[in-house]
Amino acid sequence: MSLRTPLGRVRGLGSAKEGTHHWWAQRLTAIALIPLSVWFICALVKMTSMEYATVTAWMQSPIVSSLLILFIFSLFYHAQLGVQVVIEDYVASEALKLGSIILLKFVMLFAGLASIIAVLKILLGL
Repeated sequence: MSLRTPLGRVRGLGSAKEGTHHWWAQRLTAIALIPLSVWFICALVKMTSMEYATVTAWMQSPIVSSLLILFIFSLFYHAQLGVQVVIEDYVASEALKLGSIILLKFVMLFAGLASIIAVLKILLGL
């Protein structure tokens, strides 16, 4: 049993000073994903009977490609933020926590860049 008050126990630990930024980034990407997801799902439903050439021609539109890149960026960034919070909350070992967060960031960056490069290749006709 400790005689220290809750304030006394946390005093001197400092603040993370990143919680607000992280919270806002996650909320803004969630808001951006709402219309982008609806658009993407509607587009996928319309394309169920289309051929490959028709779909690639559709993706070569600058507006469609821009929306796809925005969707991909928002999706992977939002996912990275969410999984990072889970790791920070539930992984006890600091070394494992740090390693997991670094691995997560690299995996999400690689997957996001690979997806964006695929869209750009189709846009440019490569």
